[in-house]
Amino acid sequence: MTKLDPIIAVKDVEVSSKWYQTVFGVKSKHGGKEFDILVAENDEILFCLHKWGEHDHPTMQTSNMTTGNGLILYFRTENIEQIRENLRDLDYDVETEIELSPNSRRKEFSFRDPNGYYITIAEFHKYEG
Repeated sequence: MTKLDPIIAVKDVEVSSKWYQTVFGVKSKHGGKEFDILVAENDEILFCLHKWGEHDHPTMQTSNMTTGNGLILYFRTENIEQIRENLRDLDYDVETEIELSPNSRRKEFSFRDPNGYYITIAEFHKYEG
């Protein structure tokens, strides 16, 4: 088995962790000022947060570069409406409202997180070849 555990660099791990917990309804598995692991209800890792400049990772040294250039965090979820409502409750702006994507033919919407990462939330689907 192979799994991917994405790690994104953030300015403040604790603040970012709380924000993601509120928006996605996930929980912290690790906690801390330098690193956190966010997991879904089934303890499946959603992704990890890492403080810029810690632990000498070569791609996480320079925080003054464009955050997330070349990256879209694309989430497939059964909770698209709840996530949108959570953002609404936070009075958080989105870049596109929920709409049918001509590419995936699924409902989705997009926004940037407080660190500048571009996120697309899509209704859950299995990829078809």
